[in-house]
Amino acid sequence: MKLIARFFKDKSGATAIEYGLIAALVAVAVIGGVTTLGAETDDTGVSTEIARAN
Repeated sequence: MKLIARFFKDKSGATAIEYGLIAALVAVAVIGGVTTLGAETDDTGVSTEIARAN
């Protein structure tokens, strides 16, 4: 019984989980922004010019 009570009082892993969730949200925001920016860039013909330059 003491083991179960100690398990629920232990907060050491909570911070790591919170940082993981924040990192996941940042990753989703970055992916969304890059996807949107990529679609807009494709429509302007800039991607074609970049491909020609390489």
